[in-house]
Amino acid sequence: MTLVFRQLFDAVSSTYTYLLGDDESAEAVVIDPVFELHARDLSLAQELDLRITHVIETHVHADHVTGAWLLRDATGAEIVISRRSGADGADRYLEHGDVISFGTHRLEARETPGHTGGCMTFVLDDGRMAFTGDCLLIRGAGRTDFQEGDAHQMFHSIREQIFSLPSNCAIYPAHDYSGRTSSCVSEERKHNPRVGGTRNRNDFVGFMENLGLPHPKKLDVAVPANLQVGRPADGVRPVAAPWGPVRVTYAGVPEVPAKWAREHRGEIHLLDVRSAEERLETPLEGSIHIPIDELVRRVEEVPADKPVITVCRSGARSAQAITLLKRQGRTTLANLSGGMLEWLAADG
Repeated sequence: MTLVFRQLFDAVSSTYTYLLGDDESAEAVVIDPVFELHARDLSLAQELDLRITHVIETHVHADHVTGAWLLRDATGAEIVISRRSGADGADRYLEHGDVISFGTHRLEARETPGHTGGCMTFVLDDGRMAFTGDCLLIRGAGRTDFQEGDAHQMFHSIREQIFSLPSNCAIYPAHDYSGRTSSCVSEERKHNPRVGGTRNRNDFVGFMENLGLPHPKKLDVAVPANLQVGRPADGVRPVAAPWGPVRVTYAGVPEVPAKWAREHRGEIHLLDVRSAEERLETPLEGSIHIPIDELVRRVEEVPADKPVITVCRSGARSAQAITLLKRQGRTTLANLSGGMLEWLAADG
């Protein structure tokens, strides 16, 4: 019944993505994924042995394209969003009070319009966590000057739907631009400079209607794409590499399976970065041998006409070899997943 919880960050749009999983059932949900980082989210779930069952959008975003469609395409998960969002292509459209279950855990959907007409806050289990999208931020609130934004509605949403939660309920927003990761209801009730303390509706509306912010840079691209839950115009899912089944790990290392590398020996170069002693003990026929401590000064010996697969005993040093080669301008690369241990296990 333990909750698996990870908070992920996109430095480009300052977006938080959340992965929540149930360790007994291995069912998981992802909240507010980013298109360019969907592979990161997928890799993390796989490494934690979680199966994504739902991809949840707090609202139609204006500053990034969602990774919802890509995650559904990869996992078969349901895309979930507010019925009032205006989005097409989701699998389930939520009303106030609807519940999303994953294993023994539940997320209650609360309508919290104001930033957009279709914003929702998702409250976990007994009210210990709330994922507020762009309604209540940490010491702030989402802007209300486009996409059916309404400061009057937002004041009501925050006061009635979020500030009514338990005082110790942790607040997790969709964005933060100052490195703050979370807050709680009691903090925001007391210290939020827009809506906390003794501030009334007029104070809040006057503040919000005079923010004077420029529109998000990706507004014209993000909103139309997100109204289609992030589905690319051509309906084609981008791949990590066109030449093979490359998977980028949560650590950021591109990898290919040993079985695939064995079956495609003629299409790749194997670069063995083990020591001479290790290579003698366990040879790798047909490979290029450059020990990792000599790789930078001998980088010109690494061919560039085919993809290069780096190899060591377990995949650790060869992962570092990927980093070293990238610094030297090489791009068509992948690590051999599991190293020689997997290579030998895949034999036959």
